[in-house]
Amino acid sequence: MTGWIIPPPKKPTKTREQFAIERTEKVRQLIRKGYLKSKRIREAMLKVPREDFIPDNYSDYAYLEVPLPLPGEQATISCPHSYPLFYEPLGLGQGHRFFEIGLGSGYGTALAREIVGSEGLVIAMEFDPLTFEFATRNLRNAGYTDIILIRGDGGLGYPRFAPYDRICLTAACPEIPPPLVEQLRTGGRLIAPVIERGTQNLVLLKKTEEGVRREIICEVLYVSLRGRYGKDEGAF
Repeated sequence: MTGWIIPPPKKPTKTREQFAIERTEKVRQLIRKGYLKSKRIREAMLKVPREDFIPDNYSDYAYLEVPLPLPGEQATISCPHSYPLFYEPLGLGQGHRFFEIGLGSGYGTALAREIVGSEGLVIAMEFDPLTFEFATRNLRNAGYTDIILIRGDGGLGYPRFAPYDRICLTAACPEIPPPLVEQLRTGGRLIAPVIERGTQNLVLLKKTEEGVRREIICEVLYVSLRGRYGKDEGAF
């Protein structure tokens, strides 16, 4: 949470109508600032009510550009701009088989499900049991019953549904876990925050027949990956 000022918890007061207005304005802001370009990502962000994926005592802040606390160890829902920041360079689109490491609140998972559509598949993995339970409940309540949710060490990947067209890692790691690169389809893309000389860089990998190409998008600030390939190595 370092680097962000988190607003204090409060009793929710906003109506569905107020949230809908804020959601539309947030999408317009993200378009103006150049974060949001894809029609499918734009439509997903207009459709999915972010406020339904946030604990009640923080839900009034749903469309502020701050991360908000979630159940679980150091768990947060990322700022609204973070989702197109990841999904646009990833080129997430219709029909993709998408693997997400780090469920958070389930909001990004819901967006991804809308983006890939009925022809695609979303598989999401979470390390923390409390965060997993919270996200799972949010997604089920929102009607997303065809997303495959797994509690486990995301750095190890999930070979059962590999290879993946797109992989998104939403926690910072010292290196991109090799199992994830192995499970990425040739022609696929992977995005992750990588810790390099004390700085977190959002890194995009493109897997080609000739090898893996690497591109730095920007600096970011995310909680650390847990598990075998995390900053502090630990077993699941």
